[in-house]
Amino acid sequence: MERRKFLALMGVSVVGSVACAKEESTADIWVRDEHKPLLESTCKKLDFLENIVGHGKFNLLSFDDALRIAKNHPKMLAFTPAEIAYMEEVFYTDPKAYGFYGKRTIDTITDVILEKNVIKVHGTGHYLFKGQSHDALFRIVKDVGSSVVLTSGIRSVMKQMSLHLNKIKNENGNITVASRSLVPPAYSYHSIGDFDVGKRGWGHENFTANFARTQEFWSLQKLPYISMRYTVGNADGVRFEPWHVQIV
Repeated sequence: MERRKFLALMGVSVVGSVACAKEESTADIWVRDEHKPLLESTCKKLDFLENIVGHGKFNLLSFDDALRIAKNHPKMLAFTPAEIAYMEEVFYTDPKAYGFYGKRTIDTITDVILEKNVIKVHGTGHYLFKGQSHDALFRIVKDVGSSVVLTSGIRSVMKQMSLHLNKIKNENGNITVASRSLVPPAYSYHSIGDFDVGKRGWGHENFTANFARTQEFWSLQKLPYISMRYTVGNADGVRFEPWHVQIV
């Protein structure tokens, strides 16, 4: 725990110890080649962990519970000290260094989402916070119609960590590009109330700019009780996300 506090206070930079700039072609920040095996092994364990606990429950899984399950499960290897330190560094690094300017939504990597405060949305595998978030989805479906579906709800630290690191891996180690679409784990508004919606039956297309061409999107724009978090050219440096409902 002392290490975590130290990292939080010092703002340890992933640029200095985990990443480097490819100056010859771009100012983007990349994972160093020598750290790519660490990224790969951490992603592999996070993916395996999600299969163990279930995709729905993984949305709520805390950092400490993840470490405990990985350590004690007979079919899984525990996270190594290097992998734990890597996840801590990713969490506590100031992402302005690689072009993300959003606000921090979670202060500590050990943040816990209490199940008493959430509700599982039937037929989706996702959870929303009771109160404003769940009420907003209910009103959206009522006002726009049943063609609107919840595509992503609450994301715990570990859920966003998994999404973020896997995106970095899929972008061949480009942290800057990854952060524009799947933000760092301490900066996701999904952890405090926001959620994603889409058009029923559209699958992955719901997470593209094509969603802005749907009738569902234009109906959402008329609702006075929600707004869009990441508009075109937003100050956070995130891509245009017409599916992301701003609650907080």
